[in-house]
Amino acid sequence: MIPSFRAFLVNQAGSDFEAGLKELTEQDLPPGEVLIKVAYSGINYKDAMACNPNGQIIRKFPCIPGVDLAGNVVESSDSRFKAGDPVVAHSYNIGVSHHGGFSEYARIPAAWVMPLPGGLTLLESMVLGTAGFTAALALQRMEINGLKPENGPVLVTGATGGVSSAAISMLKNHGYTVAASTGKETEHEYLKELGATEILSRAEVAAESPKPLERERWAGSVDSVGGSTLAYLARTTKIGGSIAACGLTGGSTFQTTVYPYILRGVSLLGIDSVNCPMPVRQQLWDRMGADLKPQNLAGIIAREVSLEELPEVTKIILNSGVRGRYIVKL
Repeated sequence: MIPSFRAFLVNQAGSDFEAGLKELTEQDLPPGEVLIKVAYSGINYKDAMACNPNGQIIRKFPCIPGVDLAGNVVESSDSRFKAGDPVVAHSYNIGVSHHGGFSEYARIPAAWVMPLPGGLTLLESMVLGTAGFTAALALQRMEINGLKPENGPVLVTGATGGVSSAAISMLKNHGYTVAASTGKETEHEYLKELGATEILSRAEVAAESPKPLERERWAGSVDSVGGSTLAYLARTTKIGGSIAACGLTGGSTFQTTVYPYILRGVSLLGIDSVNCPMPVRQQLWDRMGADLKPQNLAGIIAREVSLEELPEVTKIILNSGVRGRYIVKL
């Protein structure tokens, strides 16, 4: 029996929304074969929405947010894991309808847990987290679709966020010429340090246009923005190029025509990290500890925070004030 522990719990009853620290016991944890002493969790945009009213992310209240977690096994009824094993878990229903990583302890179904990949520490795994995994999945999907460094530059939008920061570094490591778009003029140096050689303004990539096609510029793109930015990418992607769509900070709808898809063969690739099959997930995580591991991984950390600081940090993230990744240290 583990001692009582702290967790950041959100609850909603009718119009009343509550979010804050609670003292819990092991009996408060949901079913699962693996009990984990959490060391770190990452704060994603999805988590920030979950911690605030009207986020429409949590499907079952009360809930501990935090779709990422890394730590050590305390006990397991599944023979694949034993006490002391360092492990990682993310996505599936974690932090949405199953208590997540913003807690000193978590009980997770064994099917959602994987051993800590070689080449990564527990902290590094959460600097990557769902954001890094999404970036890796986007790169792999584009490469399967034919993307190669010699095809031309790749544009990463919303470039200072967690997904995009990891994507820039991963692409640079694999020999791609990387461009980045951001609305934050103060962060150009940060993006160049990650590997971007060209910086575009947010206004340029979000501009509306009556033209169904514009000058071909990008062999591929990783888009965490959506909205009018995704429409811009459709108009400017090269013949046979691809757009990996993985976010909607700029809006969930966009206006385009069929021309990019039938005249240039552009592929719009939806990146779903939540339901990605475990074999693909494990293979990508192994790569994230090896050839996809950003060379300057520590530089992607915005800062480490405590559970007490979550309300402040989630508001910063929702207001697009984040650069890189905020990490919760438990």
